[in-house]
Amino acid sequence: MSELPRWLEQVFGRPPVDLARFERALTHSSQSEHNYERLEFLGDRVLGLGMAEWLFELFPAEPEGNLSKRFNTLVSGATCAEIARELGARDHLRLGKQARDDGALDSDNVLGDVMESLLGAFYLEAGLDPARAFVRRAWADRVHAQDKAPQHPKSQLQEWAAANNRKPPEYSIADRSGPHHAPRFTVVVRVGRQHEARATGASKQEAETAAAKTLLRQLKG
Repeated sequence: MSELPRWLEQVFGRPPVDLARFERALTHSSQSEHNYERLEFLGDRVLGLGMAEWLFELFPAEPEGNLSKRFNTLVSGATCAEIARELGARDHLRLGKQARDDGALDSDNVLGDVMESLLGAFYLEAGLDPARAFVRRAWADRVHAQDKAPQHPKSQLQEWAAANNRKPPEYSIADRSGPHHAPRFTVVVRVGRQHEARATGASKQEAETAAAKTLLRQLKG
């Protein structure tokens, strides 16, 4: 058995039937027009359903708002990328030379998308029940890691502003650089005229979150 089928069997607990589908799930657009983007679209929905159902079962006393906080953290691109790294997906990515040179191999955007595309491929091959079981195995440590629902930094900053009679935080993009497959966004967040912080991330949302986190540290420091 070659390396990729062996790895897929380790990850999903069964050998792949349609290897070409999984190869596509690991292929970036810089390598081929037959890439992971459609599978990522599907896998994102499979993950969303599986995670929502799981959280609904695990936390029967929590209101919708707390479940949403947990959900948003667990299905974020950063979390998906972490899991892709832990599973070893990075070693099987198929990237064009330019994308590889630009650092796409370590990009949270790329790895997060690949994790979802692999899940989409597995769903097509095995169905919903095995896909659901895989999500519960791969995300188990993170789902059970926090007794309380995580508070998103942007929500924390908004609550701080309200509690201190300040205007809501304002976010603006200060810079966008890098190629399409590995962009870098620099975002500035301001609360009134006195409080400001900036941060960089692989997406606008990631940069905004990092900027909010930085400003919160300043405010509480």
